Amino acid sequence: MILQTGQRTDIPAFYGQWLINRINEGFVDVRNSYNPNLITRYMINHKTVDGIAFCTKNPLPFIQYLPQIAEYRQYWHMTITPYGTDIEPYVPAYEHIIEGFKFISNNLNPQSVVWRYDPIIVNHNYSVDFHYESFYKFAKSLSGYTDTVVASYLDIYDKVLRNFPEGKRPPKDVQIRLMKNLVDIANQFGMTLKTCGEGDTFKSIGADTSGCLTIDCYERAWNIKLKVPKKRPARPECNCYLHGDIGAYDTCSHFCRYCYANTNQHAVRINRNNHDPQSSLLIGHINPNDTIKISSASKYNIPIQNSLFDP
Repeated sequence: MILQTGQRTDIPAFYGQWLINRINEGFVDVRNSYNPNLITRYMINHKTVDGIAFCTKNPLPFIQYLPQIAEYRQYWHMTITPYGTDIEPYVPAYEHIIEGFKFISNNLNPQSVVWRYDPIIVNHNYSVDFHYESFYKFAKSLSGYTDTVVASYLDIYDKVLRNFPEGKRPPKDVQIRLMKNLVDIANQFGMTLKTCGEGDTFKSIGADTSGCLTIDCYERAWNIKLKVPKKRPARPECNCYLHGDIGAYDTCSHFCRYCYANTNQHAVRINRNNHDPQSSLLIGHINPNDTIKISSASKYNIPIQNSLFDP
């Protein structure tokens, strides 16, 4: 299976030691978001895990642990955006994140690290021209360290609407004009621009709308073939292949205004206080009335035959 770490929180930024403990012990427990007494246990070993997928705004705290997961294939999505503390209060300066991005790329390969420039927010502080200039600057810095950038506009989920009521998607004509320029800049620096959760809206202007976490992405990064069970996409406009995520909602302390995974800062602080790096769960511990279900997920990897004469 592909061990997902980043759809609900930022594990590299805040819970690196916990993840290493889980890998060393060989399993991780995940509490069901809708049935809190149901826990799924994923085994972590080379017989079951094809690779680990990360999604982070700050890889720097996790760099110290990279030698401990070097034997596992990795696929990183790293968000680097130009916003200030009015939008991303506790995300480190982008200059530092870019250096962390380069370090991880040098340890893996450019196909295994993806730059995310999303969500794109257009307002009086962050104009279209501001995004052109910022995207160009970041793309130039990351040229040669990745060949993929993911961009999308703000999605107005319920939590986003509650925590960021002034957040809006720009008019459609602005969306198309801005995205077309970002596609051109990405191409200039040897990158393919993919969109996330936008359907085929921007396909006609040169964006790759096939999905940003597809099986093809993993196969290309890891030079393997994966035979995976069929799964329904998380959203109709999303083609990504997402397995069970080991994170938990209301646990990310970046406190980005546009976050879809946090209810509010109070809920996050309560959960952070209940985090134990030694626990099998990200938050809290196993209770007597919990039911643990062992995941049947197994390895998807199948050997590649390089020629007709290979065994």
